[in-house]
Amino acid sequence: MKKLLLYIGILSTVLAGCQYGDGGQLTGVQDRQIWYQPTPFGMLSLPMGSFIMGPNDQDVPYAHTSKAKTVSVQAFYMDQTEISNNEYRQFVYWVKDSIVHRILGEEYDEHLIPENIYGEEIDPPNINWFEPIDWWDPEIREILEDEIYLPDHERFYRRREVDTRKLNFEYYWIDLKDAARKGAQGAPLRQRGLTDRSVFIERNVVNVYPDTLCWVHDFTYSFNEPMTNMYFWHPAYDQYPVVGVDWEQSRAFGIWRTQLYNSYLRQNQSAFVQDFRMPTESEWEYASRGGLHIAAYPWGSPYTRNSRGCFLANFKPLRGNYVDDGGFHTVHVFSYSPNEWGLYNMAGNVSEWTSNAYDESAYDFGHDLNMDYGLNWWEDWHASNDDPPVLKRKAIRGGSWKDIGYYMQCGVRTFEYKDSAKAYIGFRNVMSYLGRAEGDTDI
Repeated sequence: MKKLLLYIGILSTVLAGCQYGDGGQLTGVQDRQIWYQPTPFGMLSLPMGSFIMGPNDQDVPYAHTSKAKTVSVQAFYMDQTEISNNEYRQFVYWVKDSIVHRILGEEYDEHLIPENIYGEEIDPPNINWFEPIDWWDPEIREILEDEIYLPDHERFYRRREVDTRKLNFEYYWIDLKDAARKGAQGAPLRQRGLTDRSVFIERNVVNVYPDTLCWVHDFTYSFNEPMTNMYFWHPAYDQYPVVGVDWEQSRAFGIWRTQLYNSYLRQNQSAFVQDFRMPTESEWEYASRGGLHIAAYPWGSPYTRNSRGCFLANFKPLRGNYVDDGGFHTVHVFSYSPNEWGLYNMAGNVSEWTSNAYDESAYDFGHDLNMDYGLNWWEDWHASNDDPPVLKRKAIRGGSWKDIGYYMQCGVRTFEYKDSAKAYIGFRNVMSYLGRAEGDTDI
């Protein structure tokens, strides 16, 4: 009997070893995917670092909206240039095509919006992007006539043009700040009976087409109709920065770009990456300085001209002389020289939205670790007209083609209301790096 028990014990040990293959040791989950952080197209890698955030020159308007403060920022990627008209147009076209697919799917369900593997209708339906849209098919043209195009009485010289008021993008996000918020009992909401995370999934719908009339309504007694007529859609301006987009549209663009990229990675069985988003104020200023921490401007000099007397950015030099810097309105996104980290137009051309709400005293209570001042998106979205301005004001950075040199300084901050679409405000995206720094995954 003892020998039998011994044999059974040995056999069990052998079988266990064959089953788990780890000798019973803590080895972690094996055969995990080897991960290398891909650099997103059009972005540059910025290392983690600490810097002195705040003004490096005199406070010309005595605004007292910032002060020197040491802040640390984790590694992240940033767009090398401002988002261009053509890049943003990809977003607009995607929204247009998705709406058309949905409309045609109601007529041709089996072709454009497939059922699931059980033959059940999908709600909301998945769009079959592999089914092309035949825009010249007479039947499709008839279906879309009243659904996507301007009505007859609104057409100019009978041109069939897309009704841009219908280009609405529906998107979702998880409000992590709300999920982490502690209630009266001192416990996170998820531990107080709210275990269904759907309560933290927020939805929004935003029209994605830029306000092309911004060129006219931003400037009184100024002839800018040619820019309204051509700036966004004409190929001549493809590589110029998109303008006329408000803060909500800029945020929606980042969410769309994230889903576009992650969908591609999923098809290739690769792990997801961090979200594309607008930079925080601390990230933007850190990137603008390009490692030159005490310089007033991104190029490191305390002056707006180089040694040959040429202006170094697109802004409003002198008194109303818009052309001495080589620009007039906006210019090509790769104009002028980049800063030390290769980023173009971190000063001038267009001011840029950041993700942060604007508060004059934000530097006093903002954390020195990835400083980020903002409000819960749910509270921000549902703010009424009677709420304090801080709920609606968003920080912008960098100065623009219509601003004087002071606003191009790295540490200067100002704001605009989030529902304002201006001819001098654009944006660029960032993405947090997965890890401490590039090279950590090299063994």
